[in-house]
Amino acid sequence: MAVEAAARAPYASHPGKSRGRRYPEPVNPARSAFRRDCDRIIHATAFRRLAHKTQVFVFHEGDHFRTRLTHTLEVTQIARALARALGLDEDLAEGCALAHDLGHPPFGHAGERALDHCLTECGGFDHNAQTLRVVTALERRYADFDGLNLTWEMLEGLVKHNGPLTDRAGRPISRYDRRGVPRAITEYSKLHDLELWSHTSAEGQIGAIADDIAYDAHDIDDGLRAELFELEEIAQIPLVDEALREISAKHSRIEPARRVPELVRRLIARMIEDVIAQSARQLRSLAPHSVDEIRRASMPVVEFSTQMAEADRAIKGFLYPRMYRHQRIMRIMGEAENVVQDLFTHFDSHPADLPPEWRTEAAHVSDPAARARCIADFIAGMTDRYALIEHARFFDATPELR
Repeated sequence: MAVEAAARAPYASHPGKSRGRRYPEPVNPARSAFRRDCDRIIHATAFRRLAHKTQVFVFHEGDHFRTRLTHTLEVTQIARALARALGLDEDLAEGCALAHDLGHPPFGHAGERALDHCLTECGGFDHNAQTLRVVTALERRYADFDGLNLTWEMLEGLVKHNGPLTDRAGRPISRYDRRGVPRAITEYSKLHDLELWSHTSAEGQIGAIADDIAYDAHDIDDGLRAELFELEEIAQIPLVDEALREISAKHSRIEPARRVPELVRRLIARMIEDVIAQSARQLRSLAPHSVDEIRRASMPVVEFSTQMAEADRAIKGFLYPRMYRHQRIMRIMGEAENVVQDLFTHFDSHPADLPPEWRTEAAHVSDPAARARCIADFIAGMTDRYALIEHARFFDATPELR
């Protein structure tokens, strides 16, 4: 179906009505508040580092596998397409997509598991909470404040990437039910209330579902490229099989090298069209007149249909054992976890080996938990390459991660 740009919906976030920034700034006549947020994210040091951070495959396994940066750009493209079709603010949706992975440490989820283990006594490590730390404290580019001083709406979209964190009484829910909401989020919210009990704007919800769409499509592509499974195997999933049949019917002599990119293109298009149709139905049913009505709704308004949600689960169910838990990937990621844990243990015992700015910061912290968090901040900002270089400085043997 053809997707045309919709007029701005009454429930769209409006930059001129933003709840503002923690540190007030003059209005920029050339750019909206949300556009300025996007530009600040793109110019951030943490954004550049995404080019050398693992998505699934570490940086030296091949030039054509996704990195955190290429994944982020694909999520951003999908988010803008969805926002445009639904009459939402494209800049806010883009910003939520651009920044959603800034808190990921080196080696992807392996690095996150390692830091979470190292910080067991300090509340653990959560990459969404780390993203908030990056954009509110760790980026130090401006004379008047730490962080990027993003709008309330952008911060809300990042923190609520996976939905509300608490109920109205402040009790942690969903993924935070057992361990509680990360301290970085609760402490910041005390200063700049992000209303952790509510849904995020429709633009923030778009950022989250665009992440799912990108994951499904590009992990199929990368898994096939890495020969972790065959095309015939993933064709067991009805959505994939249907797309492959369409390709064969329309392009009976298609070159093998073109078949997978054509499959990925069609899967992304199907999912985008499904989200647009389902979200339009949800919005018609709710009939919101403002973004706050979106926030107070009992459920998200940007979703897959029941059928596409089943297909999404089927794709993830296929990829989990054959890709994410593949013996080769597990071996490499296990070695990567050891690298991160080694670095943390070393810097915790030898803080003098930290770079000067981090050494100074750690020296000013008397609380062991706060010092551990400082060391984790340093390691989380590393690229894969830098982590391996640092490991080789202090240890006799550093794995090649191949």
